[in-house]
Amino acid sequence: MIKKNHIMYWSPSLVNIATNKAVINSAISLKKYEKIYDCTLLNFFGEHNMSRKEVEKNGVKLQNCFSNTISNFLPRHGKIKSRISFIFMVLFSFFPLKKTIKRQKPDYLIIHLLTSLPLFLLLIFDFKTKFILRISGLPKLNFLRKKLWQLAFKKIYCVTCPTEATMNYLKSLNIIEEKKLKLLHDPIINVSKYSKKRLKIKDFKLNFESYYLAVGRLTRQKNFLFLCEVFNEILKKYPEEKLLIAGEGEDKLKLENFIKKYKLEKSIFLIGYKKEILKYFSISKGFILSSLWEDPGFVLIEAAMTRTFILSSDCPNGPKEIIKDRKNGILFKSNDKDFFLKQFEIFKNLDRKKNKDILLNNLLYAKKFTIFNHFKILSKILKIN
Repeated sequence: MIKKNHIMYWSPSLVNIATNKAVINSAISLKKYEKIYDCTLLNFFGEHNMSRKEVEKNGVKLQNCFSNTISNFLPRHGKIKSRISFIFMVLFSFFPLKKTIKRQKPDYLIIHLLTSLPLFLLLIFDFKTKFILRISGLPKLNFLRKKLWQLAFKKIYCVTCPTEATMNYLKSLNIIEEKKLKLLHDPIINVSKYSKKRLKIKDFKLNFESYYLAVGRLTRQKNFLFLCEVFNEILKKYPEEKLLIAGEGEDKLKLENFIKKYKLEKSIFLIGYKKEILKYFSISKGFILSSLWEDPGFVLIEAAMTRTFILSSDCPNGPKEIIKDRKNGILFKSNDKDFFLKQFEIFKNLDRKKNKDILLNNLLYAKKFTIFNHFKILSKILKIN
């Protein structure tokens, strides 16, 4: 009988973020394409509750720790409030996570969020479990974090990065052996699941015929206030245009106040979080990403798979690496209004053939982010030793 490898995922969060989807797809990919893995998602703060049926249907175990009552009392939005929640989450999780690893002895623990806690545990306890850390973006390295990484990286099995830019950044810090750094694209697209959803898209309609779409949490990172400001300029020349922003977050009131101040209620719409976002992509005139940073930018890949035209900021790391200007989308200089307006005009005046070529190129690039491609690379990482 073949011994199965037990893979455990740690990604605690209080809000719906793209990382949750990536973690679920990663576990599903291991179960789907090879039978030697048992996968468990640690569900400490209800981060995977909404996907329980999908997880269990695909043979992935969901292991609860706390009741939902604890997470319900922790604030979810706001810079100061979220840091308070971070402290409480670490305190609540310390002993339960240590106990789980010690008792169940998973072969691997894959760490996505709240990374300081498992890294600290790795330093002070002797686990047989191999720790794999996922690092995205350009993390801020204060003294404590840098020291923690320097010490923990001596014991860690490996560190994975979603983009070459992030991997090169970590190399430049000289705090980890280069052989421990691995490029691993996020498992954003489940092709079979996507095909089923596509059948429903044709029946989806809004009260108006066309719009541009932006998607993400309403936070400083996504830079939606900038997008509203430049769209207000666009409306002076193209008053019929519409913008939909899908997401929830602490900047919602700022955006609502801006829309109200400039009387944009009939042009810019905050439509909240939408689980079935592919429908909105598919019939939009284009997807606009205004972020200050992304790694890699899940929505870019979803837009590509629905053959939606992309107008993106050139922010690090994902967009700058994924989108090549006028080859598979249009790039504008991040947070630059004049540059955005110039690139928007170029988009508006693209001929049909060029538009079609750009969409096809983007679709081909997006296939790097399927769950099968993710599985192929991750399975090699798990079999290094």
